Amino acid sequence: MYNIYRTSQKKIEKMSGFEPGAWVQLTAPSLEECTEVSEKYEIDITDLRAALDDEESSRISLEDSYTLILVDIPSAEIRNNRNTYTTIPLGILLHPDAVITVCAEDTSILRQFIDRRVRDFSTKKQMRFLYQILYNTCLLYQSLLRSIDRKRTEIEERINQEDTEDEDLIDLHELESNLVYFATSLRANGVVLDRLTRYGRLKMYEEDQELLEDVVIENRQAIEMTSIYRDIINGTRELLSTVINNRLNNAMKYLAAITIVMSIPTIISGLWGMNVFVPLAEIPHGFAIIVVATLIICIAALYVLHKRKML
Repeated sequence: MYNIYRTSQKKIEKMSGFEPGAWVQLTAPSLEECTEVSEKYEIDITDLRAALDDEESSRISLEDSYTLILVDIPSAEIRNNRNTYTTIPLGILLHPDAVITVCAEDTSILRQFIDRRVRDFSTKKQMRFLYQILYNTCLLYQSLLRSIDRKRTEIEERINQEDTEDEDLIDLHELESNLVYFATSLRANGVVLDRLTRYGRLKMYEEDQELLEDVVIENRQAIEMTSIYRDIINGTRELLSTVINNRLNNAMKYLAAITIVMSIPTIISGLWGMNVFVPLAEIPHGFAIIVVATLIICIAALYVLHKRKML
């Protein structure tokens, strides 16, 4: 599917055909749609469909009549029956007559432009449009990183409430996997941004230079947030593992103490149950005496175990 938009007097309008200064948005396009756009703007269809390959890395490709810019953007997915995040490529092609975006799914990064939530947006100012897309990408990364940290905080609170389960370890693993995807993609995007600052062919207005600097700063901040949150999650996972092991040790210690106490009457009853002469056999209240003595010994054992913090 593809849609064509163009801004006029600070308003975005959906067009019915290809026009100069337009934005062509391709979302999970078919081969026929890619061929149509490719022939219209004389773009190599391989470059046009590059963003549809999940394994495609972030890069810039300068061709004779257009420029291809590939960056990674966040995307939600279901992994191990959990709502998690990954990254997918977003292709931006700058052609003298149009800006073409290609993505395998609908993304909130581009919907913000359609919903008129981006200030000073114009499809005719291609470099500014590009930097605004990259800026929104960095903000989305940061928003999702804060969401990941909130989920980690919830797991820590369950640790304090002694409601820890094995699933919490799996949840932490998934959160760490999200951060690995984000860190890899953000570093690759950082390389693209570095090249954008050095390529003289990509001309920009003077006011756009400040926007590009903001994009670089926000991307670096997202990288730092990812690194910090990964370290914190590693610490949380080690804490969770330690807490689980400690609770297991306490349970085993408690069971061992109970076993020691219960073995006392077992030993005494075994000795007095042998078919030989035993003390108190001829005394009328011998059984009661043995029971009381056994109870006293068990209480004494419990006291000793309690003093040794076994119970």
